[in-house]
Amino acid sequence: MVITQDTNPTHGSLTRTRSFLVWSFTLTVCSLVVGFPMLVLVATVTALAAIILQSLLPMSAVFVVVGSVVGFHVLGIFFGAALLTAKGVHPEDVSWLHWLHGKTLERTQPLYAACPLTCDIVHS
Repeated sequence: MVITQDTNPTHGSLTRTRSFLVWSFTLTVCSLVVGFPMLVLVATVTALAAIILQSLLPMSAVFVVVGSVVGFHVLGIFFGAALLTAKGVHPEDVSWLHWLHGKTLERTQPLYAACPLTCDIVHS
């Protein structure tokens, strides 16, 4: 990872804004994909908290619990994106985010069972 320094203040703010938005998107996608198995645990804890709060706040217990869980999740994503942006880490510099900036890894051509008979591939 490379820490960048810009001398142009308007270009730097545009780059930082873009970096913050890209990090927010990336962290959201990663939390949805990687955190999907955690959905059962979060849903269980949220349901139990709503049941417990139902005796104290009969009208809005579910709203308070779900709003706080979603709010903490969104704040965590924005805090992580702001931290990475403030440190100067750009998503283009991270090697495992190749899917984000459109650079694909080279793959070998698949070889099927019937290919030696039907394909025009020269084997070495």
